[in-house]
Amino acid sequence: ASGAPGAPGESPSSFSGPAIDARAALALPYTHVDDMFIDGAWVPARGPGRNEVTDPATGQIWGSVPDGTAEDIDAAVSAARRAFDGEWPRLAPSERAAYLLRIADEVENRATELSLTNTRENGSPLAESSGAAANAAGIFRYFATLADYLEHEDVRPFPHGGGESVVRRDPVGVCALIAPWNFPINLMAIKLAPALLAGCSVVMKPASPTPLSFRLIVDAVAAAGVPDGVVNFVTGGGRLGDALVKHPGVDKVAFTGSTPVGRKIASACGELLRPVTLELGGKSSAVVLPDADLDAMSQVLVRSCMRNTGQTCYISTRILAPAGRYGEVVDMVTATIAAGRQGDPLDPATVFGPAATASQYRTVLEYVESAHAEGARATTGGRAARFDGGLEHGYFVEPTVFADVTPDMRISREEIFGPVISVLKYSGVDEAVALANNTEFGLGGLVFGQDHDAALAVADRMDTGSVGINFFASNHSAPFGGRHDSGLGTEYGIEGLNAYLSYKSIHRQ
Repeated sequence: ASGAPGAPGESPSSFSGPAIDARAALALPYTHVDDMFIDGAWVPARGPGRNEVTDPATGQIWGSVPDGTAEDIDAAVSAARRAFDGEWPRLAPSERAAYLLRIADEVENRATELSLTNTRENGSPLAESSGAAANAAGIFRYFATLADYLEHEDVRPFPHGGGESVVRRDPVGVCALIAPWNFPINLMAIKLAPALLAGCSVVMKPASPTPLSFRLIVDAVAAAGVPDGVVNFVTGGGRLGDALVKHPGVDKVAFTGSTPVGRKIASACGELLRPVTLELGGKSSAVVLPDADLDAMSQVLVRSCMRNTGQTCYISTRILAPAGRYGEVVDMVTATIAAGRQGDPLDPATVFGPAATASQYRTVLEYVESAHAEGARATTGGRAARFDGGLEHGYFVEPTVFADVTPDMRISREEIFGPVISVLKYSGVDEAVALANNTEFGLGGLVFGQDHDAALAVADRMDTGSVGINFFASNHSAPFGGRHDSGLGTEYGIEGLNAYLSYKSIHRQ
């Protein structure tokens, strides 16, 4: 059809309508740029390559950035090494914490530009992206509170007497930080903040579809007065990320993204004996206990099970319902998802936006088609969505609920990363726990029930890194990490800070 998203051969003149006009009226600080942030300044890229930035709601190319080269990586890593060999790691942790607090203030000063740029890059509705600056600022402020933890002298007596050990927490060194496209601001901030507090220097690379929004965080870092070379920022595709991971000047890697890419990074870091933190995919379940309050569950369903149009790693996209209430649960989930408005993500009333990229759009539709073919029943959605007014070429998939899903179906086993929920039936709590754990992943999970002791008992049996009871949210002070194919290591909390430290024991009599 002529209005198919991503239709080839479309010229800019073919885009028109209110959505296009609304975007033309935006005055964003960054669209087409030629530089990267290296050694305290925006400097021209060393090669001629370019990567385009596409608005997934309209299909319009609206920005571009340099496609970095090995020379750019060399320059950024060298700047980070000079900074690490300088004063930065030798400041008191409380002094570095003061920088983090200034960064937080500067981030909040850029909240509107951050939100709009984020939404244009990946289609996250404003209702989602408008909180990005406050959340990022909260991350910086939380890690600033851990300065006392680093400054506390840790002296441990020998168990049998005769001496003691002074335990030092040293920064690990130059860190490569690589973030994904679904939450490009906060999933980088959760790496940057602890790295800076620890005394590390960093080279950051965003995902290639979302290279512009984090430039505003870099501006906030510069405005906060962070010394030159401590924070560096490069752009490019997967080839550049591979070069950064394997660069001999890098001491640690932190990556959030897909499990297949995470395996490659883990392999490279294993060969190099290089510490690595990996936050990867998920296929989490929400166990609905027989006593669950479905009205209360409906209030948190979208954020817990289809946040950011289903493009969130930890959400519970499999809902496990007791056989005796299966129809009731299907009806509630269907009505709640169907009531969520889909459309232009720049509209504050929009709940569901587009898939972030043309590739992800095709992937989600392939999963939807497989569900139909395997006998699942779409109770709402189940196909591509079509809009006009300038959104004709957007990457929209209808928010979809599938009932009559069985554990062997692809949509029940594989991460879709789109607006698709599956509802499965169980006969007893033991079967519910077995279904929840019947996955190669282990990232998130939910338990809905009014008996809190019973819900906690089920949560304890779930083989996963995080479980919410009657809601799900990330806590900056609690560790977040995946088990099995969902990753290695943790972020958030003191545990997330420890990932950027190297330990030294000084023994003395």
